[in-house]
Amino acid sequence: MAKTQLGARVNEDVAELARKRAADLGLSIGDYLARLVQDDASGLRARAVDAAARFLSEHQAVFDDAEDAQQTPPGVRAA
Repeated sequence: MAKTQLGARVNEDVAELARKRAADLGLSIGDYLARLVQDDASGLRARAVDAAARFLSEHQAVFDDAEDAQQTPPGVRAA
């Protein structure tokens, strides 16, 4: 498939994040951006965020209980 060159201006922080994330995934910047656009256009990102929000709302108590169990009350020490 033929590729078309696009140009965009972003601040340096965004550019650096894109470079690092593309490198983490073993992709070129162009391929990384293409993946982001395809995921966005297909609704994949929105569905993933919705699924994560549902999971957290359904299971938040489990995470809260685990975090509470890790807290040591003041004055309590292991022998």
